[in-house]
Order: sequence, then C-alpha cells, then structure tokens
Amino acid sequence: MRHTRERFDKINVVPFIDIVLVLLVIVLTTATFINQKHIDIEIPHASGATDTKVKKSIHLSIDASGKYFYDKKEMTKERLKAKLMKLDNQKDTISLATHSKTPFEDFLFVIDILKTKKFENISVLTQKSD
Repeated sequence: MRHTRERFDKINVVPFIDIVLVLLVIVLTTATFINQKHIDIEIPHASGATDTKVKKSIHLSIDASGKYFYDKKEMTKERLKAKLMKLDNQKDTISLATHSKTPFEDFLFVIDILKTKKFENISVLTQKSD
C-alpha cells in the first residue's frame, strides 16, 4: 500500500479565533476594574454656559464637603494659598470647578486669593442647563 501525502494548502483558523476571543474577553473584563482617579463634583448649571472646551493649565476643584484640590491633589487651605501665591497672573490660567453644594465661603476663599494676585484668566466651570 502506497501512502500519498495531501498537499498542505489550508490553515484552520478556528482555534486562532477562539484564542483571540478569550483574550478579548479577559482584556474587557479587567479593563472595567481599573480604578480611575477622579473627584466627584456635580457642577452647577448656568443658562449662559457654552459647550466649548477651555484650555487650562491649572485646575482647582472644591468638593461638596469643602476639600480643596489643586490639579486633582487634595490640599489644605494654607497649602493651596501658598501654591496660588506662587503663580504668575500673566502666564497661568485657572479653571475653578465647585460642587453645587459647596459652601459659598470656600468658593470665595479661592476667588479672594486670585483677586489678590490680580488674575484675569479665570474660568468657572458650569454645565449648560437645558
């Protein structure tokens, strides 16, 4: 009996597809567990707000409990004041976002510092109300 060899001109890709799908499922399930660091702020609404993005170099935030954040890093009042006093009012731009339930005194604390430094490039972030 003579054996003839078949030509090998076909590749079975089904196992390859199975492996790729398993890897995709693993990536998608682990991606949902990645903790993204963000500050939970509910921005107040304003009827005159625009949808344009503001270019900013320094982002200040105040959450509902009155905690201050300088570029997403929590700071005390004294440390925040010291950092803001070192800024250049001509070169630096400020974006200020406060939670809608933030005490007004906390907002004024930041505004008073910026007013003392004679800042003119200040953006107060709001959401456009419907």
